[in-house]
Amino acid sequence: MKKLFAMCLVLVMMLTAAASAEGNKLIVGASCDFPPYEYYDGDEIVGIEVEMLEVIAERLGLEFELQDMAFDSIIAAVTSGKIDVGMSGFTVTEERKLSVDFTISYTKAKQSVVVPAKDSKINEIDDLYTEGATYAVGVQNSTTGDLYITADVEDMGLLLDIQRFIKYPDAINALKSGKLECVILDDQVAKAFVAQNDDLKMLDTAYADEDYAMCLAKDNPLTEQINAVLQEMLEDGTMQAIIDKYITEE
Repeated sequence: MKKLFAMCLVLVMMLTAAASAEGNKLIVGASCDFPPYEYYDGDEIVGIEVEMLEVIAERLGLEFELQDMAFDSIIAAVTSGKIDVGMSGFTVTEERKLSVDFTISYTKAKQSVVVPAKDSKINEIDDLYTEGATYAVGVQNSTTGDLYITADVEDMGLLLDIQRFIKYPDAINALKSGKLECVILDDQVAKAFVAQNDDLKMLDTAYADEDYAMCLAKDNPLTEQINAVLQEMLEDGTMQAIIDKYITEE
């Protein structure tokens, strides 16, 4: 009975994914506070991954609906079938691979540390690991910045005060108000916030290096189709052209 139930559950998940494609509509979830990958320009959601999604949908002959949601709810929405695809700079980790499948990577990224521009006690990454340090560190809940610093605290017995936020702007506001001493976040997002706030700066050294991918439910046939388009976009220069539109090398 258990085996039969499991087989039926897998079949339902596969049929749900296939139905979305057959209905010519791809439901995609993203945390749209993530410039330059997805963010609001007035009432419109724009960014690197949004334009990437437009190309994918066009080449697959699909329409798409982009839903703005909290980052830490995206994987659950994928696994429950509420959405077909999750994006927002997802880094492939072994823990996440237990719940979802990932597409091929389409860009590289870094985790960076943002601190006050003046009088910061944190001047390099190693300062976070100073014995007895009790810095208040802000992260977006369930991001790789959260996962990495949490693992370091647990594995190394650090005394850092990790404070988790639903949205990046909330963490940045807490930093600006003095409630935090640093925020760990994706490199390009960090650059965007620093550009908008003269009282903030980034540390010179990256906290971690990583690759971005989209996530889908286990064994979803759409993964292979999206991978084929992503590979085309990487090879024909479409992906790089989109990235170059939003990110200029300094």
